[in-house]
Amino acid sequence: MRALQPGALCNRVRGGKCTVNVITVPTAALAVIVAMVVCQISLFSTTVFLHRTVSHKSLTLTPGVRFVFRFLIWITTGIRPRQWAAVHRKHHAYTDVPGDPHSPLLLGFWRVQLTNANLYRKVAKDPETIQKYAKDLPPDRWDTVLFDHALLGLGLGIGVLVLSLGWEWGLVASAIHAVTYLALNAAINAFGHVVGRQPYPNTARNNQWLAFLTAGEGLHNNHHAAPTSARLSLAPRQLDPGWWMIRLLASRKWATIRLEQPRFLAGNAPVSVPAP
Repeated sequence: MRALQPGALCNRVRGGKCTVNVITVPTAALAVIVAMVVCQISLFSTTVFLHRTVSHKSLTLTPGVRFVFRFLIWITTGIRPRQWAAVHRKHHAYTDVPGDPHSPLLLGFWRVQLTNANLYRKVAKDPETIQKYAKDLPPDRWDTVLFDHALLGLGLGIGVLVLSLGWEWGLVASAIHAVTYLALNAAINAFGHVVGRQPYPNTARNNQWLAFLTAGEGLHNNHHAAPTSARLSLAPRQLDPGWWMIRLLASRKWATIRLEQPRFLAGNAPVSVPAP
């Protein structure tokens, strides 16, 4: 593979290294760093927007902020929010029983970890599932013009990376981002129902290490105990980076949190809930 060509993030290439302003960074390292940043942007957008805002209505966002998240999801993942919400709501309706789209207890750990995207796509393309679980999310004019065109969004996102890093390393960064995003989302469904702590009596599991990597989504047992909570960290020493972003948005009056205290499902309520 040839050396990186100059782009928006690379002012000059010499000896296989990219000069970014006054900092010289190996081209491969720069591609990995950019890929990880893009991946975290998509993970934060997934948990704050797709999961907590759209699927569970745990918070509402101002129209401008909501549009920004829709755009970020579009160019980094190509996901259609109503499809994601429908699949996730069906998962809650049939958690680890027949009908669950991606239960590792039914399908096996490795099938979910390695083929989670295919399992998602199968259910997301079912019109009956969308009608039943996302009837409150009809497509609007922006969906018609932009957000329902996944390949257009992904092409735009890849184009930005190519222009920034050069075509070779831009494609490498895109591939690293895609693999990492898919693997971490699969881990939420696979590890999140097989390995980890169960402070509440449901089949999901908490993994703080996974929560660090997925903007809080690894606290999966907590989420199944209180699905409408905007905060997934429900005990001392639990850390939920997605909640930090939500608090920041709320402090700027860009978000309104639905419930000040978690509302637990029957059989999951603790004696007391620590303040956020």
